[in-house]
Amino acid sequence: MPGEASLKRSRLLVLAFLSLLAGSAAGVLAAAFRLALSSADRLRGALIALSHSEGIVGLFAVVGLCAAATAVASWLVQRFSPHSVGSGIPHVEAQLGGNWSGNPLAIIFVKFFGGLLAIGAGLALGREGPTVQMGGSLALLCGRVARCSEGECKALLAAGAGAGLATAFNAPIAGAVFVLEELVRRFDLPITIAALGASAGAIGTARYFLGQAPDFQVAAIAYPGPGTLPVHLALGIGIALIGVAYNRAILVTLRATNRLGRGSPVPSAAAIGAAVGLLAWRSPGLAGAGDPITQQMLGGTASVLDAGVAAFGLVFLVRFLLGAVSYAARTPGGLFAPMLVIGSQCGLLFGTLCQRMLPGAGINPTAYAVVGMAALFTAVVRAPVTGIILAIELTGSFTLLLPMLAACFAAMVVPTLLNEPPIYESLRWRPQDSHSR
Repeated sequence: MPGEASLKRSRLLVLAFLSLLAGSAAGVLAAAFRLALSSADRLRGALIALSHSEGIVGLFAVVGLCAAATAVASWLVQRFSPHSVGSGIPHVEAQLGGNWSGNPLAIIFVKFFGGLLAIGAGLALGREGPTVQMGGSLALLCGRVARCSEGECKALLAAGAGAGLATAFNAPIAGAVFVLEELVRRFDLPITIAALGASAGAIGTARYFLGQAPDFQVAAIAYPGPGTLPVHLALGIGIALIGVAYNRAILVTLRATNRLGRGSPVPSAAAIGAAVGLLAWRSPGLAGAGDPITQQMLGGTASVLDAGVAAFGLVFLVRFLLGAVSYAARTPGGLFAPMLVIGSQCGLLFGTLCQRMLPGAGINPTAYAVVGMAALFTAVVRAPVTGIILAIELTGSFTLLLPMLAACFAAMVVPTLLNEPPIYESLRWRPQDSHSR
């Protein structure tokens, strides 16, 4: 009927307006979080540099501060908002499934300050976990204030979450695609409009604070020839196996800390924070979310074989274990940024070895590092389109689309054949185990 069609169009217009508004607010909040994290990283580096002049006292000071910050982050989660634990993406997915739970204001508060403490202390956690859940919660609040229907609130929740991801990595298209591919897993017209509007609003505001450039600076990469497709398929297969191992490592460490922290997870978090503090004091560059390491892999400043494959392998192993252990601290923090480190390391090592074995083939190891990021994201999250677009937006390397397709194809097939579920399916939030997710 004409009246129904007119009402439907007007509600769609309201949803579009609210998505822009909520996305802009999420962009400001996520930008403030990113800037606060940058300040925390600089403060941690300055304190570590100062502590080295104080000998054993400085060591204990760094270890104690990291342990205290991680413990407080864990306590904030348990005391004020158990739904804020971990990345928050499983909780957003549960809400989209109709399991409404958690106070949006409490989630925003704990995600911001708990994430700042945990990631600032040096845990290998991603900023996108807090920004996704904060963005979704903020958009949900907008929907409730505007007295939107349940369906419209779900659309705004998903769109706000995508806006949070977009701001976390300065990747607007990846944020919108993530909503459709991972959060709702279907094409829905209202949600698509809301996702695009929220991502546009978020990036439009966030770039006033964060700048326009991609997060990682990569030299121009030539289009690779079609003859390299078998090599990229091999890379995808290898990274798929690493992705399966990484998923299982996260689940094993979560189960271990659950058993150790049955009364309260705070002591386990403090112990993990102390261990990370010790690592940060000994090797400051290995701690934290890992963006500087990823930039080294992508910037041509890290020669794998010059440093030695064994030394490179040790760094990879430390980051692999650190990501899983950090997530087991059950503080706010995501998985994407640590995955980018591991994926770029795998790709760079593979590309460097191929270059040495085939010196006349014109292989660029940096290209394999970029492809490795998309492939590991696909293997772990099982969202290949998001992974490809995210890698392109992070690096500006649109010339690598075909190699990414080949590698992500393999990275999608292998874990599926091994019956390995995507990480967020394994971590799906349930009320009875909110302490572990």
